[in-house]
Amino acid sequence: MTDPREEFAQLEPQSEFGGVHDAFQRLWTPHRMAYIQAGSDANRGSGCPFCAAPEKSDDDGLIVHRGESAYVLLNLFPYNAGHMLVCPYRHVGTYDEATLEEIDEIARLTQTAMRVLRETAGCHGFNIGMNQGEVAGAGVEEHLHQHIVPRWTSDANFFPIIAQTKALPQLLGDVRTAVAEAWPA
Repeated sequence: MTDPREEFAQLEPQSEFGGVHDAFQRLWTPHRMAYIQAGSDANRGSGCPFCAAPEKSDDDGLIVHRGESAYVLLNLFPYNAGHMLVCPYRHVGTYDEATLEEIDEIARLTQTAMRVLRETAGCHGFNIGMNQGEVAGAGVEEHLHQHIVPRWTSDANFFPIIAQTKALPQLLGDVRTAVAEAWPA
């Protein structure tokens, strides 16, 4: 039996540009460059997506609720349909830099988001958390945000593991409308 690693090493380059074929499929997502560049040192603060969102309409900013010191929006790159973020309006990087008012409102908005997602999406549970700093996985480390990820029994499948792809059954606009309409006054 031939060792697959040996076969892999013998593959010819894929194109005139060089490189060797690997086992990964490519899903080209050039629209993510705006998101990635917003977090770079050169754009710190000026290109922050969480500072820009409240300046847009609710539809364009994917905002489902605006509070006094914090707001709720859908994640543009969700792990699951209904994945929301709670952000302070103020450009602050970490939880310990937030004011007591911001912390209180982030907590209350998180509770409300959970109730609304149970009602609108029928989810069975949640992953809730904050990634503080690039080393901890924060995609936009300079602006504090809490993730609320709805979960359903058997919602994980082979796609993320084998195909490195996440299938989302609902469009962001449809989710935003349902959640915003169900948000208590």
